[in-house]
Amino acid sequence: MFRLFSLAFVLLCFVSCGGRSRQQPARPAEKQYVFLPPLPPAAMSSDQKRDFLREHYWDRFDFADTMFVHRADSMQMLRNFMEFVAVISDRPTDPKPMQALMRRASASRPMLDYFVWIAGQILDDPNSPMRNDEFFIPVLQAQLDAPFYDEYERIGPQYDLDLALQNRVGHRANDIRYTLASGASGALHRLRADYLLLFGNNPGCPMCREIHDAICASPLLSELIASGRLIVLAFYPDEDLSEWYAYREHMPAAWINAYDKGCVVRETSSYDLSAIPALYLLDRDKRVLLKDVTDVGLVESAIFAQEQAAAL
Repeated sequence: MFRLFSLAFVLLCFVSCGGRSRQQPARPAEKQYVFLPPLPPAAMSSDQKRDFLREHYWDRFDFADTMFVHRADSMQMLRNFMEFVAVISDRPTDPKPMQALMRRASASRPMLDYFVWIAGQILDDPNSPMRNDEFFIPVLQAQLDAPFYDEYERIGPQYDLDLALQNRVGHRANDIRYTLASGASGALHRLRADYLLLFGNNPGCPMCREIHDAICASPLLSELIASGRLIVLAFYPDEDLSEWYAYREHMPAAWINAYDKGCVVRETSSYDLSAIPALYLLDRDKRVLLKDVTDVGLVESAIFAQEQAAAL
């Protein structure tokens, strides 16, 4: 072994030092597929920096380089996208920044598919804390506007878009017919209160019970319920009623505890209750203040903001 090593070393020296040998050209550095967003000028205020990033966040991204799709660290890109969504979330119903991004991402099918996938993880996944239909609608519209997909590939995005366009923030919510344990029925639009909290729930869902407890523990919500200013409509959207009947005595007497007879909501897709639990907060005119959230703190904040605005 030592002799072989010595011989190899001598040959290497001979080739390297001989007059007729040529030095091997250095390999070009491999391109690094990493996206770094621009930094706002340091002299800007916080609001100015946010506005700068709202407009220029993706300026340094090469949308023509489809190799990025295959070589980049997708986890890093997900973090970049989350940062972008955080930047534009101060205007949660303004679609313009997302529309601008998706126009640029539509340069090719690989790039558009890549950004649709990333957006779906952040904006459409029921478990994402940044889920936002108003930002996801431009993503779906970009898919449907692009020339890359056939009629069968458009079915999914079209269905998702039709669902996302239901019960948008600032718009009047769809009506719901509900049925009580007694067999009596009612309609969401006929309920009269300053606020209505639609609570899509399933008795066997641990997170539903957490939300149930959080609503009951909230001094603000409890006071509004006691005064009649807030109605909680606990709505069970599935067809197997055995668990619902078994659990109904655990629901507060002040709530309306009801189910969807005939599963009409699911059949008509008038609400997206595919992921349970889901909270929809409506004002007195049944306009949507919060859509499909799971954080009771957001409900409290939205009501507090409405109360503050009304007091001005």
